Amino acid sequence: MLPPRTASAKSRWAWFARRLGAVLGLVAVGLVGWMWWASVLPGSYSALDMGVPDFGGGAGSEAHAVAHGHSAAAGAGAGAAVPASADGISVPELTADPDRPADVHVELTARAERVSIAGGQPFDGFTLNGTTPGPTIRATEGQLVEVVLRNEDVPAGVTAHWHGVDVPNAMDGVAGVTQDAVMPGQSFTYRFVAEQVGTFWYHAHQASHPQVVGGLFGALILDPAPETDAAAAADVNPPAVDVVAAIHTYPGGQRTIGGALGDSHRESARGDIVRVRLINTDSTPTSAWVTGSPFRVLAVDGHDLVGPTSVADQSVQITAGGRADLEVRVPESGAVGVQVPGASVTIGPDGVDADETSAPREHLDLLSYGEPADVALDPEAPDRRFAYDIGRLPGFLDGRPGYWWTINGGMGAAVPMYMVDEGDVVVMTISNSSGEGHPMHLHGHHLLVLSRDGVPSSGSPWWVDSLDVAHGESFEVAFVADNPGVWMDHCHNLPHASEGLMTHVAYHGVTTPFRLGRDTGNDPE
Repeated sequence: MLPPRTASAKSRWAWFARRLGAVLGLVAVGLVGWMWWASVLPGSYSALDMGVPDFGGGAGSEAHAVAHGHSAAAGAGAGAAVPASADGISVPELTADPDRPADVHVELTARAERVSIAGGQPFDGFTLNGTTPGPTIRATEGQLVEVVLRNEDVPAGVTAHWHGVDVPNAMDGVAGVTQDAVMPGQSFTYRFVAEQVGTFWYHAHQASHPQVVGGLFGALILDPAPETDAAAAADVNPPAVDVVAAIHTYPGGQRTIGGALGDSHRESARGDIVRVRLINTDSTPTSAWVTGSPFRVLAVDGHDLVGPTSVADQSVQITAGGRADLEVRVPESGAVGVQVPGASVTIGPDGVDADETSAPREHLDLLSYGEPADVALDPEAPDRRFAYDIGRLPGFLDGRPGYWWTINGGMGAAVPMYMVDEGDVVVMTISNSSGEGHPMHLHGHHLLVLSRDGVPSSGSPWWVDSLDVAHGESFEVAFVADNPGVWMDHCHNLPHASEGLMTHVAYHGVTTPFRLGRDTGNDPE
């Protein structure tokens, strides 16, 4: 009802303002409600429904889009990213030779139990074969590794992801993408050929943040076959001692190396050359430094560096999920100390202590460390070029209001789905303007770092599967799409992945029968 004609102009304006405010309020409420409703995911959905197909803009991308029923600007929807095709293949078919007998057979039993670390505070966590870390699995290049994972009583289910190992896609261990979670009383058998050499690790990828923190992880070491070039190179300075040093922070802030609080000791004779395999199993980057000896960085993320030189008074940064193999020599007097914040390992004769120091101010820059060498790809004319821009925005993620991570400005189903064909050379620019650093991890492939903030790599080829991208940084990386599947590409600060910083690299024609969502029991993050 309009105000009386006798009312003053001021009163009439106030009346209209009140009603306009009410209308705008209803519109705002409706918009927020629509945003909430649009963000809610179904109880069961495919990973391939989650993302806007990005074809990389290179030659043939539009042709691929047309051939597969999309436009490059198409949105997400049922089967939107990778539809079935006449020449398609399903993830469970991507396995090692099923008829080949295993060379290495391991059985792992996951349990939920009260865990005690010597000298630490007990906590409700998880074990593998009654221990945490789980058993170190060791195999030789070329061997077929078979691991039977049994879930005794972990209520949420379990899987095993072979971090940094380019396994066949069906063996990647991602619940809801490459398999279903292994529920209590069930088992799953993983089989893959050790085609790489180096330091790797395995961990849960079902409810991964609480399960990894709580103890479901272990080391995986792949040694060179005796007749290979890698073995010949190792024989130049063969280590007398091989130290596997998994860095892990258990609930309550209990920092350990190899499951031991504080300082632990590995016996070694004076003059011994020692290979120290540092594995960062935490969700945040860490630094490591050495006292009592200079050191060399022999390998990063399972890839040997070319021409590593002696380093002193510098620390090595190891991102979440990353690994660094250090070579040290035990001095004739004293011992070597390898330190990380809150824990250390002393290497030397029994009863001899190493000096403890604070972390050096200077970090070793792997962009310029070592010597350049040829690589087996040409990034100058890639088949596909992608942007992976990390940001943060307020909004709804599966109905939850919050301040969520974004990829190329999208969150939830609006993130890009990076589409490739087998054999493609891919260049990706990863940039971060989100306000926090992110350890980025692509499954099933290794990335060659081409540049950081526009500065080209000038040292040894720097291959990574886990790359720390600080706020304000930008990396250009390259990889060859040589491992068909549907591969997770996410932040390995595991809570960040569950908060939206996760997408996939998907090969054309590959489909998956597995489902995600609250009704499925699969929850990879």
